[in-house]
Amino acid sequence: MKTFLNQIHPVQDDILEEYLSHWKPYELSRKTIMTAEGETEKYLYYVLEGVQKSYALYNGKAHIMAFTYPPSFTGVPDSFYVQKPSKFFLETITDSKFLRISFDKHMAMVDKHREIETLFRKAVESFLFGLIQRHYELMALPMEERFKTFAKRSPHMFHIASQKDLASYLKIDPTNFSKLLGNIKI
Repeated sequence: MKTFLNQIHPVQDDILEEYLSHWKPYELSRKTIMTAEGETEKYLYYVLEGVQKSYALYNGKAHIMAFTYPPSFTGVPDSFYVQKPSKFFLETITDSKFLRISFDKHMAMVDKHREIETLFRKAVESFLFGLIQRHYELMALPMEERFKTFAKRSPHMFHIASQKDLASYLKIDPTNFSKLLGNIKI
């Protein structure tokens, strides 16, 4: 995790060690809801093993917002940072291992150390950039281009997530997704 964080923004070693001392191991089995709609996200997670999905329910149908896997953070970021009830679910797809830190401990370290604040500002900037890129792809690219772009960026996901979840994430009808899967080399 230390390497991962320093790639976002270098932090003085003693400060980073102090911050990392607040992260605790946490494990969940597959298909476990980590955060449910209406709950407030109390932890920020760092994924060590496994895959998770974030989704919203509308008219009983899941709309996949994101997948997370190592090395990355996971959680419901808007709920975590503003401490308001989540509009989304976060669920494990596979057995998963994490390190996690509570909101209170995270914020105490952000308040105490400017370097930790800068680290997470840069992490949020990167997250925002990715969100804008995804929004662009969903709004501007035709279905086949969305599929190809995703296949190039995340080919491993075709072996991990269900076709139904991938189709939802890409905003492609499952039948069309299946046809693309058969016609486009991954």
